[in-house]
Amino acid sequence: MSSYLDYKPDQAPAGWRKILYLNWPLAFLLAAVASAGFLMLYSVAGGRLETWAEPQMERFAVGFVAMIALAFTPIWFWRSISVAAYVICLGLLLAVDIIGHNAMGAQRWLDLGPIKLQPSEVTKIALVLVLAAYYDWLDMSKVSRPLWVLVPLALILMPTALVVVQPDLGTSLMLVAGGGIMMFAAGVSLWYFAAVIGIVGGLVFAVLESRGTAWQLLHDYQYRRIDTFLDPTSDPLGAGYNITQAQIALGSGGWHGRGFMQGTQSRLNFLPEKHTDFIFTTLAEEFGFVGSITLLGLYALVIAFCIYSAMTNRDRFASLLTLGIGGTFFLYFAVNMGMVMGLMPVVGVPLPMVSYGGTQLMILLMAFGLVQSAHVNRPR
Repeated sequence: MSSYLDYKPDQAPAGWRKILYLNWPLAFLLAAVASAGFLMLYSVAGGRLETWAEPQMERFAVGFVAMIALAFTPIWFWRSISVAAYVICLGLLLAVDIIGHNAMGAQRWLDLGPIKLQPSEVTKIALVLVLAAYYDWLDMSKVSRPLWVLVPLALILMPTALVVVQPDLGTSLMLVAGGGIMMFAAGVSLWYFAAVIGIVGGLVFAVLESRGTAWQLLHDYQYRRIDTFLDPTSDPLGAGYNITQAQIALGSGGWHGRGFMQGTQSRLNFLPEKHTDFIFTTLAEEFGFVGSITLLGLYALVIAFCIYSAMTNRDRFASLLTLGIGGTFFLYFAVNMGMVMGLMPVVGVPLPMVSYGGTQLMILLMAFGLVQSAHVNRPR
């Protein structure tokens, strides 16, 4: 009698084979991260499900089903629509600049009736998709040749320019960083990255020098964010209020936290945007260092599964796609956590799958559907 350990997915009926090939540990990790988000949204709403937690659960359920459905789509399909998806996203970004919905001084959304779509979130994934297709098509010997490096640079800079004018500095920086991850994964020479670092250093100098001049490069509120980053105590009740309160919440959590729904910073409404950008500070206050490192560990495991899946996939497009989406996911939580801890300027990046928000949650789950598609349909 054969044992369960001897069973292989190839022995299953054809209809069930793809289900068995799914990267179930990755799916369970995503569900665990989202569950932490439901818990915190319930807490910051004062013990009410219907405020933020219940809508988020409903979106996750729809997104999880969409992820499974996308996993069963052949990987060649994503390769074939990559250019079209990228062009459509450019069109949506142009539409945002013309007829976009304005909120809190930024024009970043398209009002589609039942939902408000933020095209810049979709563009992050479309950029990964088109760059993976480009480097899959390009011969490896040409990857670092100057002419062939200009093409991905143009692909990265076009949507970035459209996002900058919304204005959305955080997303534009994530587009550049995500594109850089794709170029690095594809094998572009490190000398190019050294040159970019030098150019970025020059741009930072130019940005700082342009303040208060006729050719000022950033908006005034963005300069205030830089000032707050460098010295939050310079204006603790004004521009530095958000990061000051966030740091108080982080520090007061200690090792084990104050306890579930016992965080004073969130319950007394000292924390700004406590259900979106600053939700990590609520978790740190209520569950302390232990809870924070546990969430960080879940995020790290998601990245580890993406890297392992990419490195064991013999399809170059699928491998690059998986690395790109894993890298984009990393940028989300690294920037958000760095922001609320005062290690980076506040740029309005949500904590992935934990912060309240329909667009980012659905887009991330669909992006992991592409990762699952790459895993399910890889050569065996």
